[in-house]
Amino acid sequence: MPKLSIEDLEKISERVRRTTLLREGAGRAKVTVHMGTCGIAAGSRKIIDTLLRLVEEQDVKDVILTTSGCAGLCSREPMATVELLQEAPVKYVDLTEDKIRRIFLEHVLGGRPVQEYALAVGSERTQ
Repeated sequence: MPKLSIEDLEKISERVRRTTLLREGAGRAKVTVHMGTCGIAAGSRKIIDTLLRLVEEQDVKDVILTTSGCAGLCSREPMATVELLQEAPVKYVDLTEDKIRRIFLEHVLGGRPVQEYALAVGSERTQ
């Protein structure tokens, strides 16, 4: 096994910090990429990779990226859900790298949902 560099350790530390934020409910936004087998087959790995690059490029510290299993709409994968503090979640479908880039910049960072890519607003969870 190769030795870890300082850069490797810093990346691990950042991942642990983000996981802790998720557990504590911190962060102004959370983006969940649905990665069931259907999502992975449809390209969700490219979606999460694009988001990770954007977070790094923009040096964003208060956005939580996470994954989940299948959301139940296999024909609409890749999918992602964006949740901003005190706002209803927005489920986006039929994603591409360009679409998720726009969603990240306009919705996650700018607070304006991208209506033409959204399937639904709200949650099936009860409060």
